[in-house]
Amino acid sequence: METAIAFWNILKKDIHNYYLKPPNISWGIIFPLSWTLMQLIRSPDMEIIELLPGLMAMSVLFGTTSMLAVTITFEKRAQSFDRLLLAPISLSTLVFAKLSGAIIFGMVNAFVPVAFARFFADLRGTNWPIAIIAVLLIAVTSALLGLLIAVSAKEVFEAQTFSNFFRFPMLFLCGLFVPIENLPSFVKPISFCLPLTYGTDALNRAIRGSSVFDPLFNVFIMVVFGALLFYLCQRNIKKNWIL
Repeated sequence: METAIAFWNILKKDIHNYYLKPPNISWGIIFPLSWTLMQLIRSPDMEIIELLPGLMAMSVLFGTTSMLAVTITFEKRAQSFDRLLLAPISLSTLVFAKLSGAIIFGMVNAFVPVAFARFFADLRGTNWPIAIIAVLLIAVTSALLGLLIAVSAKEVFEAQTFSNFFRFPMLFLCGLFVPIENLPSFVKPISFCLPLTYGTDALNRAIRGSSVFDPLFNVFIMVVFGALLFYLCQRNIKKNWIL
């Protein structure tokens, strides 16, 4: 019961203090929508449903990593995070609460574009179970990436720089708006080393009915990436956060 109360209080604090602040809204919602509008202006004949998988994946990526990497680094800077580390709760409870908030925020972000797309496209053929699983796995891997950045960064500007170092190349390498099969051959191996590639591919299968890989393969690879990122986060947490 005490663990559940601690978990809920940390999650509630993050929701109240961070989730709906302008920077997170802009990076998690406004920026992906602006990017999509730019694509539509550049290619007026392109349909919304062609852009929706990439838009959902980008909304999760930017919303989740912005939330976790910056907020934890800000709390470390303000020394409020040290009080959480000294609190009579396990480190795993603290990390799980932080991750859960970011994952929830990322998943909510993913379905904001869906609400808009319903006015412009027919989504009745969408395989929603696959879409939800893909969004969840993208949110988990993105949250773990944000946590890995937060553990490594000491200042907020460092967290933002590290986040953008990973995020912006993914816009072009992970099939969000440029199909993987259209990428230059020397770039494709890099694309296949990024977890977002497989999440976006799964969303393409769920929404557009076409994908490079089988959905089960995409899920498996995303789980493997999640396990690897979790291991790296756990190792760095023990190194940097254990008092």
